[in-house]
Amino acid sequence: MKNTFLNRDLEEEVYMDTPLGFDGNYDSKVCKLRKSLYGLKQSPKAWFDKFAQSAKKQGYKQGETYHTLFVKFSSGGKIAILIVYVDDIILPGDDLIEMDRLKRSLATKFEIKDLGSLKYFLGMEVARSKKGIVVSQMKYVLDLLKETGISGCKPSKTPMEPNFRLGDSDKKVPVDTTRYQRLVGKLIYLSHTQPDIAFAVSVVSQFMHSPYEKHLEVIYQILRYLKSTPGKGLFFMKNEQRGVEAYTNVDWFGLVTDRRSTTGYYTFVWGNLVTWRKELRQPIEGTMKLYCDNKAAISIAHNPIQHDKTKHVEIDRQSIKEKLETGVLCMPFVPTTQQIANILTKGLIKPNFEFLTSKLDMIDIYAPT
Repeated sequence: MKNTFLNRDLEEEVYMDTPLGFDGNYDSKVCKLRKSLYGLKQSPKAWFDKFAQSAKKQGYKQGETYHTLFVKFSSGGKIAILIVYVDDIILPGDDLIEMDRLKRSLATKFEIKDLGSLKYFLGMEVARSKKGIVVSQMKYVLDLLKETGISGCKPSKTPMEPNFRLGDSDKKVPVDTTRYQRLVGKLIYLSHTQPDIAFAVSVVSQFMHSPYEKHLEVIYQILRYLKSTPGKGLFFMKNEQRGVEAYTNVDWFGLVTDRRSTTGYYTFVWGNLVTWRKELRQPIEGTMKLYCDNKAAISIAHNPIQHDKTKHVEIDRQSIKEKLETGVLCMPFVPTTQQIANILTKGLIKPNFEFLTSKLDMIDIYAPT
């Protein structure tokens, strides 16, 4: 979209000094802006408010959590989506008729340019084939390797050593905090398309305020791992497997510094990896007060004896049982060696790591065949 922040309506009264070269008789005067200008703090909001109003008039619903996301469902069950980032707009969806109509409508209100199918966006490269879509960040990886000066290094097979516990180093050799934080920030962004590095990146991100040489060494190992397959990315394919699968795991009290536990999960929809998360269970200083108006529940919580027959336990158990009986939920056993969520909670040996990451449907379209 061209001239995004220029000539947009302003809701507030905004004034500016007279421009250079203006008549000297008006040196004591100021100009009242009737439209927005580049560099004006109100310009982005003025433009987005106008765009959002236009999208809503055409039947699009704005996201409650992500306000730059707009969605419209057709009567036939098809969907059209608007994703806005500054002056760039992405139109994913399967309602091609609605998407064409929307582009024509936007062209009457804004100066836009259709760049065709999405190929590159915010450092992410999108490649298509008859089998599916691959989202990777090869250029981003190569630029990062060049920035750190390790483009010619020997690749690593894993982003972190197996069962490695990174705590406060005995040899506390400090490193540049700003540089460390910048590298971690870039690795976090890379993990959006490479979930296999998510655990290692989350570990080094815990030492952002006081990094030492030992912590920086782990960052370099992650970079050496990225060098082995810089073009690896997520593969999304059309699948006849219509269902949702989730893998979850926890590493109890595994963090060396404060013995916090680590939980992680992967979620697959129709065989494609769509969400993953790794989080630390934060310790709370002092005692948290949980007010409850049910004395029976309080008694059960304080009594170490298991009360299987109480209604409080029975309700939860019955709820899960009903979902199992109706087929909404099933709980198949998965061996530890096949637990994909292990990637998010601990460092693994090479064979196990390679086997589990192969289940994430990540491919490198640039790899030689």
